[in-house]
Amino acid sequence: MRIVMSGASGMIGTALSEHLKSAGDDVIRLVRRPAKTDDERTWDPAAGDLDEAVLEGADAVVNLSGAGIGDRPWTRRRIAVLRDSRLQTTRTLTAAMRRLGQPKLSFVSQSASGYYGASRQGLLREDSGPGAGVLGPLCVEWEQTARTAPSSVRVVIPRTGVVLSTSGGALGPLLPLLKVGLGGPFGNGRQFWPWITLADEAAALAFLVKSDLEGAVNVCAPESADVSTIVERLAKAFHRPAFVRIPRPALRLVLGQLADELVLANQRMEPVKLAAAGFHWQHPGLDEAMEWLTDSPSS
Repeated sequence: MRIVMSGASGMIGTALSEHLKSAGDDVIRLVRRPAKTDDERTWDPAAGDLDEAVLEGADAVVNLSGAGIGDRPWTRRRIAVLRDSRLQTTRTLTAAMRRLGQPKLSFVSQSASGYYGASRQGLLREDSGPGAGVLGPLCVEWEQTARTAPSSVRVVIPRTGVVLSTSGGALGPLLPLLKVGLGGPFGNGRQFWPWITLADEAAALAFLVKSDLEGAVNVCAPESADVSTIVERLAKAFHRPAFVRIPRPALRLVLGQLADELVLANQRMEPVKLAAAGFHWQHPGLDEAMEWLTDSPSS
């Protein structure tokens, strides 16, 4: 398959590119600088600039672009950056598709578990409604923009949860603390995180590129776990204690609104559509995930 990808240099994009290439697929990477290699094409999503010829002959387009959600505190300016970086890239891709008429391709456009809001009770399946706050409405707009692709395009919207990897993501700021014995649960630790390993995230996205699934798809492991359990298992895997609980007020003081919608968010998400479609997780439970995290230097 020929797959055009935005956000290919990020943690998830890099893992997905490697996964697809290992399966014999061709990956064309969209870059904001002048292209340097045969597998790169230049675009300017902020200006809505993408030559539609880049998409001609593609079997799929994968959209992973967007400024980092947890990289810095959510000022008004930062929230605008989070929104614009997602909507502008998605608009640029769908507009290029429309200029091609009715292309026969698949469009896998990333969303997030933030769609469901910061604190939801019960299991969250793909037909659960959106939540409030910053991320809920942002994800709604993001998903609606992806659906402006031509009717001939199969649109898939992965709602990705917390991606576990030693190379960054949600564990980036946590692992160094754990390794020196200073880590611990966030808040009361009873909030559920919809986690998935980076290897399974890449495999799931590749599965969605090639499957017949459409619409929103929850992308997380089938085993639910709260933050206390995840941190406890991480600490055990790295042979360190995890006694230093970080209280909710301290998180809010340092992180502001970001604390409530990310680290303190309760989202017990269930991957109904992935499971029904026959996707096979390498790490369906925390036992397998912890073994992978500690054994794989590139995880």
